[in-house]
Amino acid sequence: MTKANQSIRSLLSPAIEDYLKVIFKLQQTHGSANTKLIADTMNYSAASVTNMIKKLATMGLADYRSHRGVTLTESGEKVALEVIRHHRLLELYLSEVMGYSWDEVHAEAEKLEHHISEQFEDTISAMLGHPKFDPHGDPIPAKDGSIPHYESDLLSDARIGETYIIRRIEEQSPEFLRYVAELGLKPNTEILLAQKDPFNGPIRLEIKGLPLIIGFEVAKSLHVVRAD
Repeated sequence: MTKANQSIRSLLSPAIEDYLKVIFKLQQTHGSANTKLIADTMNYSAASVTNMIKKLATMGLADYRSHRGVTLTESGEKVALEVIRHHRLLELYLSEVMGYSWDEVHAEAEKLEHHISEQFEDTISAMLGHPKFDPHGDPIPAKDGSIPHYESDLLSDARIGETYIIRRIEEQSPEFLRYVAELGLKPNTEILLAQKDPFNGPIRLEIKGLPLIIGFEVAKSLHVVRAD
């Protein structure tokens, strides 16, 4: 992160950083963000969200027009990416070094992401080998703000008879993460898609030759790539 961006972040509250992070993620997943999406995601009232969006616009961190949604400016996006980088590095550090389970790391990282120094960020990144993905398969933004990219499919849309590698878990509630972990469905796991029942029915997999049946909704949250 540049010195100018460090200066900007030093003036921002954790609440503002959380808004920037959420808006960035909504832009990535929905193409844009609006008051309702932000309010639903953060569980805030629409009035509170509107007030904060106007504040972000005044600070030069977002562009906002009533009834047209909100987009981050270049400055706002840089801050969002830095907070996301902190969060995902912390998740991996908590998981690999401190022994947290992958369903516990999100809540802890949420508390810490606003407060670690750039030196601490650099240290844990080097300690972990400058990783590109967090425990759930989400890409970790690089120091320059670039994001590792790969093409993936949802397991629910994948082809029968093909072998895949799980790359990312989209649904990340603690309950869901514990469930798929018990099934052995974590990033980098190789699976064979054996059968898909019609009308969004059960999906039959094989893991190391052993059969496994999962629901269609579970398959919709598993991002996969074809095995080499």
